[in-house]
Amino acid sequence: MSTNKSRRNFLKVSAATGGGFMLGFSILTSCEPKPVVAMEPELVMPEKWMELNGFIKIGDNGVVTIMSPNPEIGQNVKTAMPMIIAEELDVDWKNVVVEQGKLDTENFERQIAGGSQSIRHGWEPLRNTGATARAMLVSAAAEKLEVPAGELRTENGVIHHDASGKSIGYGEVASLAATMEVPTEVELKDPKDFKIIGHGKKNVDAKKIATGKPLFGIDVQREGMLYAGIIHPPAFGLELKSFDAAAALAMPGITDVFSIDCAPEGKEMQWSDGATVRKQVAVVGKSTWQVMQAKKAVTVEWAKASDAEDTAGHKAKMADLIANGKAEEARRDGDPEAAFASAAKIVEASYSAPFLPHNTMEPMNFFAHVTDEKAELHGPVQTPEFLEKSIATLFDMDPAQIEVGMTRMGGGFGRRLYGSFAVEAALISKQAGAPVKLVYTREDDMTQGTYRPDYLVKYRAGLDADGKLIAFHVRGTGTHGSPVFANRFPAGTVDNYLAENISMDSNISTGAWRAPRSNFIAGAEQAFLDEVAEAAGKDPIDFRLELFDRAIKDPVGEKNDYDAERYAGVLKLVRKESGWDGDAGEARGVAAYYCHNSYVAQVLHLELDDNGNPKVDKVDCAVDCGIVVNPEGARNQIEGGIVDGIGHALYGQMTFTDGKPDHQNFDSYRLIRHAEAPREINTYFVDNGIKPTGLGEPSLPPIMGALANAIYAAKGERVYDQPFMGSALRG
Repeated sequence: MSTNKSRRNFLKVSAATGGGFMLGFSILTSCEPKPVVAMEPELVMPEKWMELNGFIKIGDNGVVTIMSPNPEIGQNVKTAMPMIIAEELDVDWKNVVVEQGKLDTENFERQIAGGSQSIRHGWEPLRNTGATARAMLVSAAAEKLEVPAGELRTENGVIHHDASGKSIGYGEVASLAATMEVPTEVELKDPKDFKIIGHGKKNVDAKKIATGKPLFGIDVQREGMLYAGIIHPPAFGLELKSFDAAAALAMPGITDVFSIDCAPEGKEMQWSDGATVRKQVAVVGKSTWQVMQAKKAVTVEWAKASDAEDTAGHKAKMADLIANGKAEEARRDGDPEAAFASAAKIVEASYSAPFLPHNTMEPMNFFAHVTDEKAELHGPVQTPEFLEKSIATLFDMDPAQIEVGMTRMGGGFGRRLYGSFAVEAALISKQAGAPVKLVYTREDDMTQGTYRPDYLVKYRAGLDADGKLIAFHVRGTGTHGSPVFANRFPAGTVDNYLAENISMDSNISTGAWRAPRSNFIAGAEQAFLDEVAEAAGKDPIDFRLELFDRAIKDPVGEKNDYDAERYAGVLKLVRKESGWDGDAGEARGVAAYYCHNSYVAQVLHLELDDNGNPKVDKVDCAVDCGIVVNPEGARNQIEGGIVDGIGHALYGQMTFTDGKPDHQNFDSYRLIRHAEAPREINTYFVDNGIKPTGLGEPSLPPIMGALANAIYAAKGERVYDQPFMGSALRG
């Protein structure tokens, strides 16, 4: 039973953090139907829609439209979130139409795609939305059929009165239901009765994606729309001094060239604009090709704003900070110094990772039409609400004057958390006096910044004469922050523990990159634990399970932010399913990690090609993310994270010379290729009935450690520096 204290509490159910939202329930909510059919064949659209609340519209023929509130970046929430509503509404999924919601702070809150939190924070509000609408429909049916509501049941969009044999469809009572009082108490389904949740459903946009229908920001078209491009500094540490656009303005199709200030003095911008280069040159014209050519004809003079940085200097600075820098003590248990002094054996290793661009398939783009009266923005952004706030600040507008529409995104990985490109589009539109679509080239996208930070971490472990872990020390640094999570495993498993953080300043802009910080530290930690297990003379999984056993029975400290039993559970499951205990006769590596409220353990199997390079054959992956809403989409997320992690661990790196990015396109930047992906990925979900947790990111971090450990098993040499194929193997 789900009970709300008051009508107000039902009207707005807030999620505290992450990608959740506030549920708005209003029969007055207006949304223009632009249907995307959930399943084939396509449905016959009704003649009349009745809005039951901010999420649900029911047609007179029983077809149901469900709004999906959060941005869609390929994590499949546009399918999964409506599935949750449809389950509690008790409709047939084949009669469901899904629409992408716009930014709507009245009815939704925290419309964010980030932190793998959309389903986790939307779980209960979405269920309540469907269940409450179902209760209102039942009340309306009771009135029409003249029977007690308690004698009615629902099934697949039809309300039945078994005693009389009468039934009535949702479409027949929707109009009356919309006038019913919103109940303060509704009954939710028992998970054992789920018919939609837990059953694989195809991506609601699959047909449009496959057939190239307009879905993405790059597809947006408006009458009279111009195109724009940006010229930003060619190197970090430079700022705009002056420019000469005479040659560009003489070129066909070019309408204007001017500078924009993305963070004017006195304007308080949002955190999501942090990657913005303040002053840039905008080129506006009638086609993207004309704009791209004209950009080359603009002569720009840049002034030095700060010292240029290069890759070698960055590495040297990080090494000095690890060796000599003043660190913040993030956690201390026991007396690590004394424990190391008495240790029979000490294992020590350092791990590094480079900057990484996001390299989304769809480069940054956004449509904007800004006038004195209103601002219309439409495009791919993970943080539409923060974009609205930035636009309101820049143009002194009331949010009611601003409309932000969300398109599907051709990749995000954290890059589109930062809507600086949308801010640029808005500024260009206002100055050009026209609707404008800003489109980055791949070179613009790859060199602008907002990279995954570079990192360096040093580990030490102390073992006693029996191979027991008695001391553990981790000290990490990185650009704009340390990668160390002080309260994650192995914190809580060893009596003497020390975690230290050092942040390094840089003018190279960084930001969230799929599974921030975890994307590096998980691999480093898991590779180091394998090395410690070897020094202790123990099987890598046995060694980890011993530590978890300590955390289960007698944990050290009270701030451990993981459930040791669930953590150990995925390790045991992957051990079983991968055949770890058998005589595999192959190179294998194991890793397990907790992040975004979920637990993942992986065993990676590889072989060496004729040149001695690693080739991944198979990955077995155990996942504890609570209830899996859509198994089909969930497997896609797990598989995508695994392939992404393997590719970046082997090949990914962005380097700099005198502040200038050395890679500007895929002719020099190496990504994983189709033939290099694992031949087989097997995913095993833990069925524990717990509320859903994160899924978009957790499979990526540990795979880097599993890969490093498998490489050691194959070559007898450990890898410490990413990318593994770009660094020397050292024992």
